[in-house]
Amino acid sequence: MSFESEGDITEGMQRYIDVNNRYLADRDRYIQEVVKKWKFDTIAVHGLYTVKDAIEDYQGSIIEPIFMSTAQAFRDSDEMAAALAYKIPAWCYSRIANPSTYYYEWTLALLEGYGYDGETSCCSTSSGMAAIMTAVQPFLKVQKDVHETRNFVATVQCYGGTYQQFTKRFMQEHNIECRWVLDATDLDEWASKIDRHTRFLYGELPSNPQLGFFDIKAVADLAHSHNIPLIVDSTIATPALLRPICHGADIVVQSATKSLTSSGFGVCGAVIARKNLITTIDDDQLKSDFSLYIKYQQNRDFGPNLHPMQAVMTLNDMRTLRSKMDLLSRNSMKVARFLETHPQIESVQYLGLPNHPRHELAQKYLWLVDAEFDEQYGKPVNRYGHLLSFCVKGGMEKTRVFFDNLQRIWRATDLGRIKSVATIPAISTHQQQGSEARQLANIPAHLVRLCVGAEHPDDTISDLDQALHAAR
Repeated sequence: MSFESEGDITEGMQRYIDVNNRYLADRDRYIQEVVKKWKFDTIAVHGLYTVKDAIEDYQGSIIEPIFMSTAQAFRDSDEMAAALAYKIPAWCYSRIANPSTYYYEWTLALLEGYGYDGETSCCSTSSGMAAIMTAVQPFLKVQKDVHETRNFVATVQCYGGTYQQFTKRFMQEHNIECRWVLDATDLDEWASKIDRHTRFLYGELPSNPQLGFFDIKAVADLAHSHNIPLIVDSTIATPALLRPICHGADIVVQSATKSLTSSGFGVCGAVIARKNLITTIDDDQLKSDFSLYIKYQQNRDFGPNLHPMQAVMTLNDMRTLRSKMDLLSRNSMKVARFLETHPQIESVQYLGLPNHPRHELAQKYLWLVDAEFDEQYGKPVNRYGHLLSFCVKGGMEKTRVFFDNLQRIWRATDLGRIKSVATIPAISTHQQQGSEARQLANIPAHLVRLCVGAEHPDDTISDLDQALHAAR
């Protein structure tokens, strides 16, 4: 660890540092020589929790233990001083870290970095919104003059909470300009909004709820040509279908509450970053290991920490991520095909449908990881996720009648569940944006967002059909 600290290193501290440097070297060797050779499913199941860990430290526990403790005790003052100076791996206090969150972070960093030649690291957060705030704030800090101009560029097609954070918290409260990109597929529009004061580019794909998409590599290359990073919200796809870092993105944010887990047992987030990222910010620690930097610096002081119980529950949900995303994607495709032919449906937005304007672009990037090694497929296959949206004929009035008549599909603002969930974004997740901003983001009043679950798709279709019949 390279973080600066006050005070001299004592001889006793150095002994602990030497021991732990050997531990870190062994762990890095294990990752490179063993874990990096595993398939995606094996990493999801095991992460960095080993039989050796279990037997030597945790009485043989097969599942990662939950450390329900606020703090860590130390052998002596030298070990405490080394730990609090970030000179040795430790967790010290659960606002900073915890062994349970470490196992979650290590696994997610490996999954998002699957297929990437470089190194990735992860910082857990208490929610997806905390992850977004955690990821963008370090790039918005004042460098020279407190009155200096700062801006960033983001896709207007994004989650309503993201829009509120960028508009209310940054633009209105701190005078930091967010320059919205209306057509994320137009590279010239991205480029036109970048100037010497731009700190980063930000995009969500697929976007919630409009299914917006953009060319990750092209936008990443554009960002890097200006020496700034690309931050991507990949909550809907998960690393089972898309790993933006492999395509040039610098940082990924996840609302692990959603697709990564599917159980709906709790709220959770994460920031995953490649090491040695590109930025105009003059901070070597930020550049070398962004996730560690935000964990030990910014988040230590702001406290958006993840509870250890939630960390292990999320980790456990992630073990079957690939098969779940495959199932949910296949179910969603069948439902989308039903809806596009239904007489009561005005339009359907699903990236898997050939008539979707972003279908070819999504087809380029969205692949079921390791399908070529799967006995069921034996070749690469596209999968487009669990999120779709559609407009009901007859406007808002008919849409509400349809919505209120759903029986097995849950009416809620959640998404990515093992159970199918629907909402009307204009009156829920994107209500606070206002009608003008919703129009810019292409969210009409009669748009329904549907996240298809693991039920048999015929039963989901039956429920949709009877609700649409009631709205005739």
